[in-house]
Amino acid sequence: GTTVEVLNTDAEGRMILADALAYSKKFDPEIVIDAATLTGAAVRAIGNMGSCVMGNADDRYFTQLEAAGNGAFERTVRFPFLDEYAEEMKSPITAGKFLEHFVEAPYIHIDLAGPAWLDRTDAYRTKGGTGAGVRLMYHFFKNFS
Repeated sequence: GTTVEVLNTDAEGRMILADALAYSKKFDPEIVIDAATLTGAAVRAIGNMGSCVMGNADDRYFTQLEAAGNGAFERTVRFPFLDEYAEEMKSPITAGKFLEHFVEAPYIHIDLAGPAWLDRTDAYRTKGGTGAGVRLMYHFFKNFS
């Protein structure tokens, strides 16, 4: 029942992710978390030292995700997810707020565009694909309550 205008091929990943998020309602999850490299804005905002997180989930989930990120040295920075941002869906839209439309459960979007790929080795993070998000999710679910 939703029509989406695709203005460039960069949107294809968002469409596939939107389908997966919509499918999640079949399982009636407590929370839905996605991790993707969706926006250059995340990189410009905080660089490659962490991932931007946003969503409509309860603060306790964000608190646990932040603690997991600190424990795994995959830090997170929470971005605002104001209802007013939905107005932007009437024009070119970016990432998380668009995806929220397809999820019925409490939702967190992790934009790991910054730490997902590095041009040079940085401490334990290797040059190239870093596997960002894997350690974060491991720590989050290991300590989830």
